[in-house]
Amino acid sequence: MRTTPELVKKLESDQIFVFGSNQGGRHGKGAAKTALGWGAVYGQGEGRQGRTYAIPTKDKSVRRTLSLDEIKPYVDRFIEYAKEHPELIFLVTEIGCGLAGYKPKKIAPLFVEAKDVENIWLPARFWHKIDS
Repeated sequence: MRTTPELVKKLESDQIFVFGSNQGGRHGKGAAKTALGWGAVYGQGEGRQGRTYAIPTKDKSVRRTLSLDEIKPYVDRFIEYAKEHPELIFLVTEIGCGLAGYKPKKIAPLFVEAKDVENIWLPARFWHKIDS
C-alpha cells in the first residue's frame, strides 16, 4: 500500500511533501510550516515549490476554510501534476484535517482519482475512507 508516514521527518531525493496550504501562501503553522524547510515559498499558495506541493484548504486571509467544492479543483490539478511527473513520489499529508478542521472522511473522497496513480501516496486514514 502506498501510505504516507504519519509524520514525515525526511524526504528521499525523489519524494515531494504534499501539504495543505492557504490561497495566500502564508505557511505559518502545521504541515505548511514544515514545508518551508523543504522549499515551500512564502506567498505561493498552490503548486510545486522546491520539494513540496501546496494544496489550498483555507482562503487568503486564513480565516475561512474553503468548501470541499473549492478544494476539489486544487486536488484535481495536483493529481494531474503527479501523473505528469511519474519519476517523483508524492507524499500527501492529511490536508484539510488540521487547521482547516475537516475529518478524513470528508477530504479523502477528493483523492479517489489518485487511487490508481502509482506515485501518489496517501495517509492511512484517507485509504480507509477511499477503500471502504
